[in-house]
Amino acid sequence: MFKTTRRGFLVGCSAAIASMTGGLSFTAFGSPEAEPNQEILIVVFLRGGLDGLNVVPPLGDADRAVYENKRPNLAVPLSGTNEALHLNDTFGLHPACTSLLDLYQAKKLAIIHAAGLTSDTRSHFDAMQYMELGTPDSKSSTTGWLTRHLQSSAAIPDNVIMPAMAVGNLSPTSLLGSRESIGMTSPNDFDFGGHWRYGDGQRYALRSIYKGSSWLHQAGIQTLDAIDVVENANPGNYTPGNGAVYPGGGFGRNLQAVAQMIKLQLGLRVATVDLGGWDTHEYQGDDGAGYFASHLAELSDGLAAFFTDLSNDGGTDHTKRTTVIVMSEFGRSLQENGSRGSDHGHGNIMLVLGGGVNGGTVYGKWPGLQTANLYDGRDLDITTDYRRVLSEILIRRLENPNLGTIFPGYKDYAPVGVVQGADMTPIYDSATPLGTKVYLPSVQR
Repeated sequence: MFKTTRRGFLVGCSAAIASMTGGLSFTAFGSPEAEPNQEILIVVFLRGGLDGLNVVPPLGDADRAVYENKRPNLAVPLSGTNEALHLNDTFGLHPACTSLLDLYQAKKLAIIHAAGLTSDTRSHFDAMQYMELGTPDSKSSTTGWLTRHLQSSAAIPDNVIMPAMAVGNLSPTSLLGSRESIGMTSPNDFDFGGHWRYGDGQRYALRSIYKGSSWLHQAGIQTLDAIDVVENANPGNYTPGNGAVYPGGGFGRNLQAVAQMIKLQLGLRVATVDLGGWDTHEYQGDDGAGYFASHLAELSDGLAAFFTDLSNDGGTDHTKRTTVIVMSEFGRSLQENGSRGSDHGHGNIMLVLGGGVNGGTVYGKWPGLQTANLYDGRDLDITTDYRRVLSEILIRRLENPNLGTIFPGYKDYAPVGVVQGADMTPIYDSATPLGTKVYLPSVQR
């Protein structure tokens, strides 16, 4: 938890900002229960092409025989030390995913199999760009799908400090063109960085420079306010809630950073986190062990720690308003290669986690692994377009029906049933006006 009280947080912010703006007072967000739609979407992108067939392998029938025949070394076994965890009679879960199994059994995790990008490409760069732009087979868009969500949503108030954040070293293509997202590697590093003696004067000077009314001036003030708020929270003294233990490494740190920002109540609506290292062409790991297993455990344990951390913060369960989507640019080939790895494939899995998720179920129409049912005769086929899953989250959780704007050309949406919430009539007209929305802290004289 943060070593500060909500009242101390508000008073500190008010004092800091008032001293530099001539008497303005800061109005922060209150409790999640007191405000309209504070739903938060976390997008975890697994870069490199996740081997979904080994994360959620088939357990029985003819598909199991094909799976074992095509993957004599890589197949997750049905018995022994690394046996698959049982999900249902059809599918299992990789043994490294015990933490995800707990979430699945608690109905907080849903799995969509045979899902993904329908474009005919096995290029990492093309597939990632198509997915994150939200425009399969086209790279012409100048904005990412998350940017267009932020611009078109009527459910996000204008007076928030930090509507979007990209955690890590680079902002993803999904936030391309966004003037609202703030990038950071950790809250502790998100500071002013001014001279130790002249810092106050430097802050005052910058606020004077950004007194104009243009979007650039407003964005500058927004950034300065965000820095003041985060610094005042003393993020270096953060202790994860409920005994949550994040895995070591960048992924765990990045998830913890998102949890910290959620608890600060800055109006966060969208956050992105990346985890690379899934391009497993060589020595992926035999019989459910090896590199893939350890990397998958990092993903599983990190997500579990994130939900544990958010589940009870001073009586507030932030998981109720948080939805996490996990996806990758494509799956891996059914046939293992000569280097005991797997090559670029097609169909994959998607994971959806959260308090508003209809979890404990594997969704999607399973196409099977018989040769006649494979994509190009070699890969798992796709029966659920990734945009269908994202659209359901946008409509049911984030209350944004502007699908034509967010995913141009995508029509005939039908909910999969993965998340809870009210359905809205999709708006397929892509002419929805996109203004330059600049999110500002609410100030009062």
